[in-house]
Amino acid sequence: MPSAFEHILQSSESKTLEFKRDLSSPRNFLRTLVAFANTAGGRLVFGVDDQNNVIGVDQPLDDEERLCSLVADAIAPRLVPNIEFITVEGKTLLTVEVFLSGLRPHYIKAEGPEAGVYIRLGSTNRQADRELIAELRRSAEGISFDELPMPGLSIDDLDLEAAREMFGRESSLGEKELLTLKLLTQEQGKLVPTKGATLLFGKERKRHFSDAWVQCGRFVGLDKADIFDHTELHDHLPHAVESIMFFLKKHAVRGADFTEIRRKDVWSIPLGILREVVINALVHADYSQRGAPIRVAFFDDRIEVENPGILLPGLTVEDMKQGISKIRNHVIARVFRELNLIEQWGSGMPRIFREARELGLPKLEIMEVGMRVRVVVRLAEQIQTGKAVASTQSPTQSPTQSPTKTASDQVDPMRIFLKPLEDRDRSTLELMEHMGLKHRASFRENYLHPALEKGYIQRTIPDKPSSRKQKYRLTLKGHQFLNSENNNTEI
Repeated sequence: MPSAFEHILQSSESKTLEFKRDLSSPRNFLRTLVAFANTAGGRLVFGVDDQNNVIGVDQPLDDEERLCSLVADAIAPRLVPNIEFITVEGKTLLTVEVFLSGLRPHYIKAEGPEAGVYIRLGSTNRQADRELIAELRRSAEGISFDELPMPGLSIDDLDLEAAREMFGRESSLGEKELLTLKLLTQEQGKLVPTKGATLLFGKERKRHFSDAWVQCGRFVGLDKADIFDHTELHDHLPHAVESIMFFLKKHAVRGADFTEIRRKDVWSIPLGILREVVINALVHADYSQRGAPIRVAFFDDRIEVENPGILLPGLTVEDMKQGISKIRNHVIARVFRELNLIEQWGSGMPRIFREARELGLPKLEIMEVGMRVRVVVRLAEQIQTGKAVASTQSPTQSPTQSPTKTASDQVDPMRIFLKPLEDRDRSTLELMEHMGLKHRASFRENYLHPALEKGYIQRTIPDKPSSRKQKYRLTLKGHQFLNSENNNTEI
């Protein structure tokens, strides 16, 4: 039975593993050790060639002494790795194990503390820019970016009306509550908003964080050569969840009896999984990065959600799959938790992997691409713009049971919103529950107001729009819209 180390030798190079033939290229392996120490730790093995063949090192003791001298002379702050000799197939290997360092960021002395900092991305080393160096330093000190104060702002720069709308009118969101949520903090004797507060509820977020927005696109085919529809979302971050889901639903396909609105298989895309992935991207994005909005790309066969920022130091993709969670933005995460957008810390990723298996979907993919984290949700069947074509088969479905879906199966979210009004008048809460929405502002913006403006519905108490007894009824135009054959009517 192969030993644990023999399993390592059979592995490919990764975020935490690299092989070297010998010590002939010090600059390269020193950068690797720096990257390991700054990112998630790792193991460097000398005596293995590019094909993972064990060739051994000729002078183990001399190589160990040289390696120790190189590390001591070339890396700052001082790095003390674990160095061991391991015999495999009668040959001696030199292994160097580095753990995530509490003294990060480490750097190559000859390149300096600004240009000599490296991080590990996949199986390669990448030079860290100024923002990433600051992130490494903050993470070592236990400080999150969104907890930092914004001294030039005051409480008046926050849209507290929008915040109260989300938390519920019964919530006062006074000074005490804002301090508890770390939306406000003390700075030089006065209360100022945190970066997290500005990201969540800032009246001029775009001016302070020009890249804190969401880009959504529906592409034709399997690449980005041809875009069919796109939108840019600048909502308050909690509202962005519903706005993104609204965009995805707009391009989804109906898979079950249309009257069974509440069944999970109504949608051709896994809404529960996608919602979790979207929330994860909003909460864990590195908002200190410039030129990198959150992106949601809908292709015929998959949906990709990616956010700026690599995984936090000490965290790997495998850790994420197992439910190990590290919070990048403590303020944003706390507010999302209070708004019930996050159920339980660390439970999201294992839950969506389990749900994907239960739905028979291809395995979810998580990867670091450039300086971003991308989650790929592959669909059970391809959805072309205007029609759907079966690409995978349900375990319980025979080949003759997978008919091609046509444009008539295209789901219009407005139809789903209006459907329960066919039999009787409904209140706001009833309609929100029907749509599975929790936030009134998103509900009004994406469904209620468009339906009123287009004349599909009307208020039962028109003279008192804010009445607690207010309900909504379907108009003749609304009935005609629901009965029309064109499922792609503009909302």
